[in-house]
Amino acid sequence: MVRLFDRNMFIMMLAIMLGVIVITFFIADILKNSELKQIETKHDSQIKNLQIKNENFTSRFIRSNVILDQARENRATGNYHFDLGLIWYQSALSEKNYTYFESYKIRGVNNCTEAMPEFNKSYNNFLESQKYFIQTKLNTTNPKYIEVVDLYINLTNIGANLTKNQNKASQYLKILTENLIFNKQNNSVGYMKNLTEEIGLFEDLIELIDEIEEDFKDEKEKIDEYEFFDEIR
Repeated sequence: MVRLFDRNMFIMMLAIMLGVIVITFFIADILKNSELKQIETKHDSQIKNLQIKNENFTSRFIRSNVILDQARENRATGNYHFDLGLIWYQSALSEKNYTYFESYKIRGVNNCTEAMPEFNKSYNNFLESQKYFIQTKLNTTNPKYIEVVDLYINLTNIGANLTKNQNKASQYLKILTENLIFNKQNNSVGYMKNLTEEIGLFEDLIELIDEIEEDFKDEKEKIDEYEFFDEIR
């Protein structure tokens, strides 16, 4: 009886141990699968977040460039009218014929009038583009992309400064042109009043604009060096 009891006890203990091992294995397997599931879920979430970020980066970058292109177009139109205004002003200033003088003066004033709103629109679009570039920068962790976007932000800042001063120059040029007067006694052209200060400010603005334009070109060249960015641009 003792031997039978010992044998039965041994079998029972062995069965319990095997049961514990099997249960432990299943519990461990369940926990492992659960942990893997959590990792996969987290990974999927990270991928989705990355995809969303990439999509936001690309869409905002494109939007920023669309506005930047509009700023450039406005500036180009403003440049066109300003250059014409300057030509007509200089022509009127040296004209000896009253009829031609009047024609040049009117054209000069009209072109300055058309240049100013274009420069103003360009200024606003440069600032709007800059705002979108700043938002674009928040949607990438790629250091090279961040570096390039920073260049675009600098470009829009320079562009805004440039067009602001070009708008001022157009205003001064308009004042100078409007105040031209033709002296029929000696067929010479002068000003209705003393505009020495305005002439000096206008000339200073032209020098400043030339300097800022060089900075604008330099910044644009830096951007053009990033050929790997062409697929997004």
